[in-house]
Amino acid sequence: MASIDVEDILPKLTTREKVELLSGVDFWHTKSFPQYGVPSLRLSDGPNGVRGQRNFCGTPGAVLPCGTGLGATWDQDLLFRAGKLMSDEAKAKGAHVILGPCINMQRGPLGGRGFESISEDPVLAGLAAAALTSGLQSEGVAGCIKHFVCNDQEHQRSLYDAQVTQRALREIYLLPFQIVARDANPKMFMTSYNKVNGTHASESKGLLQDVLRDEWKWDGAIVSDWFGTYSTSEAINTGLDLEMPGPTRFRGNALGHAISSGKISLNTLDERARAMLKLVDRCAPSGIKERAEEIELNTPETSSLLRKLASDSIVLLKNNNRLLPLSKNKSTVVIGPNAKVSIFCGGGSSALEPYYAITPFDGIVSKLGCSDLKYTVGAYSHKELPLLGNMLKSLEGKPGVSFSAYLDPPSVPSRNRVDYKIVKKTDMFLFDYLCPQDTTGLWYADIEGFMTPEMDGEFELGLCVYGTGRLFVDGVLVVDNATKQRQGTVFFGCGTVEEIGIVQVKKNQTYHVKVEFGSAATNTLGAGGVVRFGGGGVRLGGAFKIDPMEEIERAVALTRDAEQVVICCGLNADWEGEGNDRQDMSLPGHLDTLISRVTKCNPNTVVVLQAGSPVEMPWIYNVPAVLQAWYGGNECGNAIADILFGDINPSGKLPLTFPKRLKDNPTYLHYKSERGRTLYGEDIYIGYRYYEALELDVLFPFGHGLSYTTFAFSELRISKDDKTGIFKISCLVTNTGTVAGAEVVQLYIAQRNPSIRRPEKELKGFSKVFLEPGEKKEVSVRMEIKYAVSFWDEAKNRWVAERDTYKVLVGSTSALSGDALRGSFEMDRTWWWNGL
Repeated sequence: MASIDVEDILPKLTTREKVELLSGVDFWHTKSFPQYGVPSLRLSDGPNGVRGQRNFCGTPGAVLPCGTGLGATWDQDLLFRAGKLMSDEAKAKGAHVILGPCINMQRGPLGGRGFESISEDPVLAGLAAAALTSGLQSEGVAGCIKHFVCNDQEHQRSLYDAQVTQRALREIYLLPFQIVARDANPKMFMTSYNKVNGTHASESKGLLQDVLRDEWKWDGAIVSDWFGTYSTSEAINTGLDLEMPGPTRFRGNALGHAISSGKISLNTLDERARAMLKLVDRCAPSGIKERAEEIELNTPETSSLLRKLASDSIVLLKNNNRLLPLSKNKSTVVIGPNAKVSIFCGGGSSALEPYYAITPFDGIVSKLGCSDLKYTVGAYSHKELPLLGNMLKSLEGKPGVSFSAYLDPPSVPSRNRVDYKIVKKTDMFLFDYLCPQDTTGLWYADIEGFMTPEMDGEFELGLCVYGTGRLFVDGVLVVDNATKQRQGTVFFGCGTVEEIGIVQVKKNQTYHVKVEFGSAATNTLGAGGVVRFGGGGVRLGGAFKIDPMEEIERAVALTRDAEQVVICCGLNADWEGEGNDRQDMSLPGHLDTLISRVTKCNPNTVVVLQAGSPVEMPWIYNVPAVLQAWYGGNECGNAIADILFGDINPSGKLPLTFPKRLKDNPTYLHYKSERGRTLYGEDIYIGYRYYEALELDVLFPFGHGLSYTTFAFSELRISKDDKTGIFKISCLVTNTGTVAGAEVVQLYIAQRNPSIRRPEKELKGFSKVFLEPGEKKEVSVRMEIKYAVSFWDEAKNRWVAERDTYKVLVGSTSALSGDALRGSFEMDRTWWWNGL
């Protein structure tokens, strides 16, 4: 892929060619113009890995921790390395543009895609995303920052109007994007689905042109979220360069007509085409060939970095009586629904097929070197039944199921098979699958495999479809999800609820499981879902039916005589995924009861939570140790074991406040869309800003995270150079314990006498340092003065830095324990500013 001369090529393009440049040709590719040396670009989903161009039967890849997990590292150097790894993965997938990082704010704990975002704080989100983007773009791959802006919920996400004050918009929601634009200059921005103050983001001149391009002087390309373009003239005129996916809905002939009628000027068309040509040229240093074949980069070096990312993201929330680290020489019992399943990522567009995925159980077994580790599930946590793929064998005896595609329905005798695949995962979203020889979108598939249970009992089978489906076991109809369908939340809200059937199975007997599927065109649900596209979807799950109380009693009995117990639980992609928000903050099912009962029986119990956002913990005062392990990617299980048994000292810090209960969070009264409106009534008081303003007790504060060692802060120094505009603090950090570990220096600023109400304090910078026992290092945090002190002046429509005294607060958590350092500095004049 060679560089191009943008200004030489642009006048050579015909009007029609310029129009064609501004929309995708398929789900992932832009238009090529070989006669001008302009190649097609491939875009690919991130932000915690690189999927490539296929969702269904895609090339496996490296899965990084989810966004909140990456934010929990508080380590910009490590995140640069994570971005570099994504760059390498992009090259392997032939992808020129990666759709990420995601830096929308975690307004509240219920957001379906909250796990993709980095933090509730704009500075942490912005600096972390800048580090990721810098690493990602270090060798020519383009980062696409998303979603610009206020895409902070899934409920009616294409419809709702985020009604937010200009001050909150600037200080909270735009600020992380501003920081990334300043520090990393991403090559692309993606607009959000929603409206902001009355106008869809993809049609907002105020956001795309006035702020992003004119004020911030950013000159990259802007792409819509997929199916997030809603107009022809408005979107083009306000700055949206690329409509995705293709084929186009709003450009093509419609755009040509708008130009011929004068609704869009040729000059504006040139601006949009220039942005796309610049993007092509800026991707040239990547060396990625046009429509390159995808390969795998599953190397020891990749695994090592993934393991470090996962372990450094884990937060030690509680550790009474130094229960952790556990002993490798004591009898150990593992229970919980997340133990023998790798919950490596959330659901939706960020999900991808991993090279491999280590479960916590496997990680612990490897760590202890035993093959007879005691285990029971204790309680289920699924919303839909667990995927059945790992229990099935294809017609050839390989792991997974056989997928046979036909153009005719099962009622047609001797129909011809047009495609055949072996699929490991029984959650098949077929939006990018093209059935061979199909021209109408109407096709059928037989999805079948063989199951040999390890025990007797009643086995539940569940089937969700976007399309139609019937599930058979040994030829007997068990689930009919075709005759009568009910709207569900799977497949971005396009699919049905899970219909369940029960079969009686015997140990070591083999059963033939078969789904007769009809593509999306056979769907009977009508309108519904976030977006509707592609070939449809099939989700096949199953699990033994258990009596919840009997299983909890079994877990209690198993753990009664154990010297140490690990409960692996939390959420999963059923509960946190694109297209649907959570309904509450509770752990699903009977998990709270399980935790309470086991801990009461055995006080040497540690709870390992996996979730991308906060959960309520009614048992917290009785559980001695809790780890927050997020969705940790390929190496999540090994990382959990590394922390549990002390081979790695935990150093993660919460990028979110964990409230005690849902009603305590600042968005409780106005989170979802009401008649198409979402009122951002908490204004600038998001996350810890809100809890501190109300002096409201929380479960765990923002920035919290314990260690197996102890640290002390001392000798705070503050410097402010008005000539250079630089503000800097430094302090000594000493490891006062007996174990090597890492600590995060968190810098907060508070204005003493502001002219308007401001938060008690705000995070302005941070730095992570690793220390051996007894070692001390000077740690510095540096920034521009204007970013340290300013707030948005709505009267003047500019940032203002007021004359006043500013308090400097430095500690290891926003709670600022007794060893926090305190100082102050003066601003001797008031001044206003705009831009970066």
